Amino acid sequence: MSRPCPRRAASVPSRPCRPLSLALTACALAAQGTALAGGLQQPTADLPAVTVQASIPDGADGAAAAPATAANQGYVTREQLENRPLLRPGELLETVPGLIVTQHSGDGKANQYFLRGFNLDHGTDLSTTVAGMPINMRSHAHGQGYTDLNFVIPELVNGIAYKKGTYFAEEGDFSAAGAVRMDYVSSLPNGIAQLELGQHDYRRAVLASSHQVGPGTVLYGLEWMGENGPWVLPEGVRKLNGVLRYTLPLGGGERVGMTVMGYRNSWDSTDQVPQRAINAGGISRFGYIDPTDGGYASRYSLSADWLRRVQSGVFQANAYFIKSRLQLFSNFTYALNNPERGDQFQQFESRVTAGVNASRRWFGKLGQHDSEAEIGAQVRFDRLDPITLANSEARQIYETVRTDKVNETSAALYLRNTTEWLPWLRTVTGLRADQFWYGVSSDNPANSGNGTDHIVSPKFSVVMSPADKTEVFVNWGRGYHSNDVRGATTTVDPSTGAPSHKVSVLVPATGYEIGVRTARLVPGLQLSASLWQLDIGSELVFSGDSGTTEPSRPSRRTGIELAGYYAPPDGPLADLILDADAAFSRARFRDHEKIGDYIPGSIQTTASMGASLNRGRWSVGARARYFGPRPLLEDNSVRSASSFLVNLKVGYRVLKDVRVFVEVLNVLGKRVNDIDYYYASLLKGETSPVDGNGVATGINDHHIHPGEPRTFRMGVLWNF
Repeated sequence: MSRPCPRRAASVPSRPCRPLSLALTACALAAQGTALAGGLQQPTADLPAVTVQASIPDGADGAAAAPATAANQGYVTREQLENRPLLRPGELLETVPGLIVTQHSGDGKANQYFLRGFNLDHGTDLSTTVAGMPINMRSHAHGQGYTDLNFVIPELVNGIAYKKGTYFAEEGDFSAAGAVRMDYVSSLPNGIAQLELGQHDYRRAVLASSHQVGPGTVLYGLEWMGENGPWVLPEGVRKLNGVLRYTLPLGGGERVGMTVMGYRNSWDSTDQVPQRAINAGGISRFGYIDPTDGGYASRYSLSADWLRRVQSGVFQANAYFIKSRLQLFSNFTYALNNPERGDQFQQFESRVTAGVNASRRWFGKLGQHDSEAEIGAQVRFDRLDPITLANSEARQIYETVRTDKVNETSAALYLRNTTEWLPWLRTVTGLRADQFWYGVSSDNPANSGNGTDHIVSPKFSVVMSPADKTEVFVNWGRGYHSNDVRGATTTVDPSTGAPSHKVSVLVPATGYEIGVRTARLVPGLQLSASLWQLDIGSELVFSGDSGTTEPSRPSRRTGIELAGYYAPPDGPLADLILDADAAFSRARFRDHEKIGDYIPGSIQTTASMGASLNRGRWSVGARARYFGPRPLLEDNSVRSASSFLVNLKVGYRVLKDVRVFVEVLNVLGKRVNDIDYYYASLLKGETSPVDGNGVATGINDHHIHPGEPRTFRMGVLWNF
């Protein structure tokens, strides 16, 4: 069985998207605007074939400027995001072709993500960074790799760079399926004062601007948002968010920047509910079982970036410090484990995360061949003091299941080389070494301990250009994801007292891919296609029996991805952007057990298409998304429903500096589910079946979190 979220994670043993230009000429690079260290750059529209050393990045990330390593890399510009309708900030990640973003709880909690045959839960196997800071949380109270993007202010996003697969030496933990890098702007051409109102008591206000202060530029942004959603139990979301950034140019292409962010949010949750309760008329589709579920989250960060051009290359570095807290009250089985008091539980953590990243790139010759080399180092430290799991009733804790203090440190060194052997042939080789140190101090000494783990990940890619503006990619590489380190020290299950088997901290993943991209068929049209495979040594799955995210059986995923992007360079349609993508995946366990080989929740088919148009005073953005059915049990005997959604955003400039806009989300009013699970639960008043030992087993059923109905929002934007 599968379950959406870990009840006892502590006891683990138990888009419009423009693909990256294939290369950049020196003159094209020089024409691009400069960006803050840590920033991203807009790629060129066509795909010129040039030498490797010309691709010196003008920003610290350089993701949009570097020649592509694989067919499934891309960059989304700020301009492409302006017309995109969004229900939630996390849907910014749906600019990645084939990636689906949903929710199974309140809108202060991290989203659910699906990509490349994965139910990524709250972010495992999808590495995500914002302004150079990692968002995935290790050894998290709720789920490994927890990725909460609710603090992001979409109006300030400068660009989104994405890559998929295990072929990139600079990407480490959680990047087996892919990696997404997002950054904020360092300045705004005009200030932003924006007010939005909508159905379900939706209110949102944004104020942002930038000013020259001394030799540098100060950017500030503030966001407040409140809503109740369509739920019978009002969500009561109250979000306050802010960012302050200072950028200082030092001359000669050198610059430094510092960014401060603050975010806090509280909400009441309508978690997934059993389908039988809806069918019996006990609750509506938007009803609830436990009215006291919900949570609180906060995140405060300080980060600094430094970019310096040096002889024959560039040096870049960033450092960050993050203080975060999370408290969740959840109830997924209702009255199965405790018929009297209910099955609600609390997950709490107080975390400090700090780290440093640095890299040095050289551009020169390898013999007679143009070559680029990079060496980089990455260090990260997480301290959780405490991280707690407790049983609760109406948010009142009555029994602590487990409390721990956790220290986790990682250090990585990577090397990468790109060499152009022939005008039509280049190789990208890489080697990455990661070392982890961890310590767990548990309230049960039997579950305390210290340890280390390490992994070495080689990478190799061949890129061929058989024709003008066309490239063929052959990729191979190893990567990994980390497990909750408490699973490596736990010997006694804190809930049952039964012996528990330790698990490895680092789990290897091996990827293979063949892809092609071309821009030669029609001016402004870019097409890509790829065939890929990914093997993982241990799958992270949800156990319906223990309610825990558990490292499980080895798995294999294969898939095909197709993507197209069309932006006419001139003519009457010059302001139009069209994009479309489709992804097909097959996910199976590799050890062929009798229970079945299907991976519960694994995505199989996705498709999306979109259009964006700016014409005179009008702007229009439309998105359509298909989210295919998934197996919910290992034998594929139970499957989820599919969904199809259309979102629309229309704007009109009423004055030179004033624009009004309307968003219609779920335009067709489709009755869809954001998420589907199949597991055992028990409602109060129900009689449970029992096993051979007389233990209640609950009633197996679909548990769903409905997608929001047709929703209208409107707003006004003043540029000052």
